[in-house]
Amino acid sequence: MLPESLKQARALLENVTPLKTDCGLTCGGACCRPMEGEMTGMLLFPGEEAYYEGREGYRMTVTDHGTLLFCSGRCERADRPLSCRLMPLLPILREDGMRVATDLRAKAVCPLARQGKDALDPAFVAAVRQAGRILAEDEVQKAFLIRLARQQDELKALRNQFRRGSHV
Repeated sequence: MLPESLKQARALLENVTPLKTDCGLTCGGACCRPMEGEMTGMLLFPGEEAYYEGREGYRMTVTDHGTLLFCSGRCERADRPLSCRLMPLLPILREDGMRVATDLRAKAVCPLARQGKDALDPAFVAAVRQAGRILAEDEVQKAFLIRLARQQDELKALRNQFRRGSHV
């Protein structure tokens, strides 16, 4: 059974998408296709594993960052994990509150992530922000959001380091 905060966050993002049209038409559904020769999956939020346990077509593995879900690349919309529903955004929890940012991990596969959140449907951005606020009320989910924000900071620092190094 999913934690209540996770149920609410998933429900908020059930029918809203990054664009008012099917964003998968823009990139051929790149976010749903496994990368050739790589084990790519979506990071599950705490407690979300229970939804996929024993379900055909899904496989999970535990990593240092959390549980990754692997699928065939085709699923019912209602079965999408929260990470898929948030893509290409990420709710970022800071001491000064909740904000929404482009998930730096998404930039490798999603053309919308490269354009930034201003290119996305404002209703989608607002739903991601609200989902983050709901998750932040649950201590377990809040800790996970803080961890995701730290990972985002690390990726940003690494990206900036390489940008500076390329100009030398």
